[in-house]
Amino acid sequence: MTLLPIHIIAGLVGLTAGAIALSVAKGAKLHRKSGMIFVYAMLVVSITGTVMGALLSEMAAVIPGALTFYLVLTSWLTVRRRVVLKFSWIDLNAMLIGLTVGIASISYGFVVEGQPTLLYIIFGAVALLGTLGDIRVLTRGIQGAHRIARHLWRMCVALFLAAISLFIGQSQVFPEPLRNSGLLPIPVLLVLLLMFYWLVRVLFTQWYRRIYQQVPANVSASQPATQAEG
Repeated sequence: MTLLPIHIIAGLVGLTAGAIALSVAKGAKLHRKSGMIFVYAMLVVSITGTVMGALLSEMAAVIPGALTFYLVLTSWLTVRRRVVLKFSWIDLNAMLIGLTVGIASISYGFVVEGQPTLLYIIFGAVALLGTLGDIRVLTRGIQGAHRIARHLWRMCVALFLAAISLFIGQSQVFPEPLRNSGLLPIPVLLVLLLMFYWLVRVLFTQWYRRIYQQVPANVSASQPATQAEG
């Protein structure tokens, strides 16, 4: 399939860029650049994965692809503005994507046979959880540490899904000794551990305030520099 090479290359680029963005100093140029590469790559991955899954009637590809697209899109929209205080049609449309993914995933999880139904229910729950956050943004706005936390968990869950897809879902591409070593799940778990670590730092320490104060006042909120804070 023509889209497959694009999907694979974008996936490898996205995983690499995401790992860099999650590991380097927040607010640094490397974090900003790798974060934007991650966004572009994962949008390509999610779109191609969803289209290929739809053409093959494989919901196991459609649902994770659509969920990844929703998470990356809403995370990126969040950090394009330092303060999100007013209703936006693009935010509403993004929320509707998450709502559709959540309902479809949970519904499929209850009716499908011979598939890991719990996994689809979890995917749906994540999408609906994100949708609840979207409703808050649309009605009350979001700013400060909570805005960064919203950006952070959505990007990390998208990276987590990509890591699962490669290290667990495509484990056959790795040498047999590595598959038998039990090391392949480690990168997947590491993404979750780092996500919780940064969520704690953002929400329960003064880290966010220090980083926020270091961003030059003349940096536009629409520029990629504001994306470094997550």
